[in-house]
Amino acid sequence: MSFVNIGFGNIVNSNKIVSMITSDSAPAKRIVAGAKESGNIIDATQGRRTRCVIICDDYVVLSALMPDTIANRINGNPPKEEI
Repeated sequence: MSFVNIGFGNIVNSNKIVSMITSDSAPAKRIVAGAKESGNIIDATQGRRTRCVIICDDYVVLSALMPDTIANRINGNPPKEEI
């Protein structure tokens, strides 16, 4: 089992992630609204702007980090600042 930091000390099991999408599209907003209605949403933004909608097996996670940042963390690539 491997975990990925999605910001502000929150971690998600990376093996359960199905997709990561930006939050500004209409389909992403529908996914978030549906998850809120069914109670399958986890808000890990710490009050900040939602930039990534992480779709997992049974739930939806909101993150304040960009999808490419989280993908780099999953793949083990260092951030651009460290290169």
